[in-house]
Amino acid sequence: MTTGQRTRSATDTAVGHCEPTAIGAETGAGAVDVLVMRQTIARVLPPAEELPPGLDIDSVIGAIRGHMELIVPEIESKALALDKNDIPRFCALACVGEAHGKLRARAGHGAHAALVFARKLARSLAALCDHYETLTGIPICTACDTAIHPRSEQVTYERVSNSGGAVVSHIHATCANRPRRI
Repeated sequence: MTTGQRTRSATDTAVGHCEPTAIGAETGAGAVDVLVMRQTIARVLPPAEELPPGLDIDSVIGAIRGHMELIVPEIESKALALDKNDIPRFCALACVGEAHGKLRARAGHGAHAALVFARKLARSLAALCDHYETLTGIPICTACDTAIHPRSEQVTYERVSNSGGAVVSHIHATCANRPRRI
């Protein structure tokens, strides 16, 4: 294997790690695993101010960087295929530009600086995941904000928007039956 391409073992997938392999290699179908990316994001974006106990922040930063390196070219190619005046194209490409800047940056010294940096990367990756899901047409549950896989488990949710029009979105069948906290 050469440096740059990303692969995952079963263990790496479970914890969200990506190992480097060859730059410019074709990413196969399913190479972008948004669910694993979001699981990695969740490791550093809890509400606590301190580093979560037992978290190896350097490995999480490496995993997030690897995820970003996988998803950025996918988003770029999908966005560039859109019409030049398309708003989702502009938004996705702006997010890609931000991601490139974050990938060039490095964490400061110390555990707190590393955690702050990891959280910046994680927020950028979360935005990239959102754009990827939008550009690929993956339905997102409006109740739990996660992708709906497979489509057979979704329920259409219709409501009236504040602007007066009808809004049609999708929701997991399990989320539709879950009691809401007030």
